[in-house]
Order: sequence, then structure tokens, then C-alpha cells
Amino acid sequence: MSGLLGLPTRAPRVLEGRVVLVSGAHGGLGSVASVACAEAGATVVLLGRKVPKLNRLYDMLAQVGPEPLIYPLDLEGAAPDDYAEMADRLRAEVGQLDGVLSCAAEFRGLTPLELTDPAAFARALHINLTAPWWLAQACLPLLKQSDDAALVFALDDLQRVGQAYWGGYGVAEHGLASLVGMLAQELSNTQVRVSALQPGPMRTGLRSRAYADDVDPALRDAHDYAAACVTLLSSAGAEHRGQIWQVRA
Repeated sequence: MSGLLGLPTRAPRVLEGRVVLVSGAHGGLGSVASVACAEAGATVVLLGRKVPKLNRLYDMLAQVGPEPLIYPLDLEGAAPDDYAEMADRLRAEVGQLDGVLSCAAEFRGLTPLELTDPAAFARALHINLTAPWWLAQACLPLLKQSDDAALVFALDDLQRVGQAYWGGYGVAEHGLASLVGMLAQELSNTQVRVSALQPGPMRTGLRSRAYADDVDPALRDAHDYAAACVTLLSSAGAEHRGQIWQVRA
């Protein structure tokens, strides 16, 4: 029997008592991961720039788990001080943070580097690499107060996006992979686990901008990878600490 967005109605509550922040919460992977986290018992902080979509997601989560929180934030225009303010408000309102799942992404389509608009290239680097790090950096003091914290980044297929025409998005994804490895080493002696999830091909708006006629036989719905997000945010994620977990549904 399936529930909202095709997820199981009785998910194990492995995130009971935890507070998890999901960036890009109203996106393809972010939305289903948010619902799965709520079903697993987490209080989910929904971070994104599209308030109507966040409100609809809020209603979904409120039906299956603890009452979520909404934090509207546009990663393109947000400065480091905005992330610091967000962390301060979380500390004041909920008093804890046990996990961050970074799902926000920016991709406008396949374009030769030579013809890429400089502003578009810079935007892709910022939203896909700089902004996730600023968010993580601002959240680290709160995460370090948790007995078991997880910092998880959604990552695209590096081999695929390292090919021609993927532009700033492809460059940023490779930078994000390096960030995961570097940060994992630096936090190896702390209670904050760092990892990345590299799912297989998913039916999302981002992917549709690259493939107008997508016939990949491995293509799956995003909710097929929601459980993997929960795993990395739960204590079971310790098995994948410091790793890029390549999952195929």
C-alpha cells in the first residue's frame, strides 16, 4: 500500500526525534525525501524559494509526521549572513539540528562552454557549489551539538556531467564531490557525518532540460531514491561516512 507521492504508508521511524533541514525541498528529489523523512519521524525544515510549493509540501508532511517548518530562502541571492540568520532562528525555535540534506540545483540546459553566458556560468557555480557550502558552514555549529548528525549532498552522475556541454553545472558537481571528500576528512573526528548520494537517472525537471526524449531504461521516479536519503540521515548512514553512495533503484 502506498501513501503520498507513492511512498510507503508505514515507514520505519528511524528519524524519530530528529530535526532535518532539506534545501531545494520543493524539487524532484527534495520533495519526496522531505515526505520520507517526515514519515520516518523527523521534524523537517523545508528550505526553498517557491513559497506556494513549500506550503503544499507542508500540508503533505503535516499528515504523515511531526509538524514541519518552512524557511523561504533564494540560494541565488542569499549571502552568508542570511544563512547565519537562518541557523540562529533554528537554534532559537527548535533548539537542535541533526541533519542537512542539500538537494537544491540549478541547470538551464546543455550549452557549449564557448557560448555560455558568463552570468549563467557563475550562477550555476554559485547555486550548485558555493550555496550548499555556505548552508553547511552555517549549520555546522548546530550539527556539532547533536549526538549523531549527518550532512548529506545530492550529487549527479559525475561521469555523465563531466562530458561536453554540461557547463557550469558539470563543473560545480565535480567541485561538490571534492568538497564532500575534503569536509569528510576534516570532520572525521567529530559526530558530524558527511556523505553524498548519487542516485541513478530520475524523472525530474532538471533532467528534462538535458533530454527532451528520455529513453534511458534505467530511468526511475525520484521517490525510488527517497529511502536512501533517509538512510544517510539516520544512524545507519554511518556505514557510508565519507563516501559518495551510488544507488540504483
